Amino acid sequence: MSFLIAKICGFVSSIVIIRLLPENDYGILSVVMAVFAIFLPFSGLGSNQILLRYGSISEDEGKQKLSSYLFFKGFFYEFILIAIFLGFSFLYDHKYDNVYVIFLFCGIRLLGFYLSNHIQTYYRITGKNNVFAQVNNTINIVGLVILVAFTYFWNFYGYLLAIAIVPYISLFWLRKEIFSTKSENPVNTKEMWRFGIFTASTSVLSETLFALDILLLGFLMNENAVANYKVAILLPSNIPFLAISFMQSDYPLLSKNYLNKDFLTSYVRNYYKIFIPVCGVIILFFLCAKDWLIRLFFGANYVENSNLMMILLLGFTFGMLSRNLFGNLLPAVGKIEVNTWVSVISLGLLSVISYFFVSVWGVLGMGVTLSLVIVFEGLAYMFFFRNYLRKLPSSV
Repeated sequence: MSFLIAKICGFVSSIVIIRLLPENDYGILSVVMAVFAIFLPFSGLGSNQILLRYGSISEDEGKQKLSSYLFFKGFFYEFILIAIFLGFSFLYDHKYDNVYVIFLFCGIRLLGFYLSNHIQTYYRITGKNNVFAQVNNTINIVGLVILVAFTYFWNFYGYLLAIAIVPYISLFWLRKEIFSTKSENPVNTKEMWRFGIFTASTSVLSETLFALDILLLGFLMNENAVANYKVAILLPSNIPFLAISFMQSDYPLLSKNYLNKDFLTSYVRNYYKIFIPVCGVIILFFLCAKDWLIRLFFGANYVENSNLMMILLLGFTFGMLSRNLFGNLLPAVGKIEVNTWVSVISLGLLSVISYFFVSVWGVLGMGVTLSLVIVFEGLAYMFFFRNYLRKLPSSV
């Protein structure tokens, strides 16, 4: 439910921004946030991903030590990440006004995200899901109120201030045991950081897939095209929140059962029992109400993007049944490198295909390209997970 609330708040905030900000400001902000989305998963050089996986399978004392070790290591790497992120602002200073200010506020948000994510991950691995939910819900609900209020009264710069300070709400739940336990470097440090770097790289590449389309449109067309594309993709891209929440909630359990073939097979079957009907209902609903949905959430000016929205919806619903499922199972069973290389290939495909499709079909061509790439990723993840599953014994 906490993941669901987070998605709903994120969706509502996106609607508010589209309504309150002028189209050109929203287009410029979308370009910078696309760069931000590339850096965000690399927070702490993957320290939070390490804590989630290795903390889930550690004993109680080991969880405390690992949390303290990763807190300070990740904090150091986070400052390096922010410096690199701010350096990217020079690539856009000739094209957009005040881009440095936007990058600066987003850099502050990056540090807040690292702290918030570490705190929430700690409560997940220690089994305090109620505390995790409190932190997550407060950040998202209070954050939404702050964002709406600041944007309403101070417009564009109010929005920037809001997104910069909201993650720091999590500091109210920062406790000494999260970072103060005396610890030495773990024995398997090399293995953990390899996992963290691969996971962070995969997350970056995955997020880049949904940021590169924005960046390419910004270069190939203009900010108005970016704004129209963002409107068309907003509803479809939020549809997989059900699958993502489902998988995120079960990630510690999946990690513990990575050698249990019967468990993994049963998990996939039960997943399909739930999400195949869900995807069918979603597609049918959008077919009947696509124009009405755009008018309701974005206004009549964007209704011409309804066909683009349907193309993207088909891609994302197929991704729920393949990309989201098997793309989360592979890291849980220790095959994160598969995700990395599939993501690398996907970025290449997106870059090459979109160059030709956008020149022919414009914004619609980007929607077709992204949907095809999502289908490719889903099929690739499914293939490699099935190979892994076949090699496991029937029971452990």
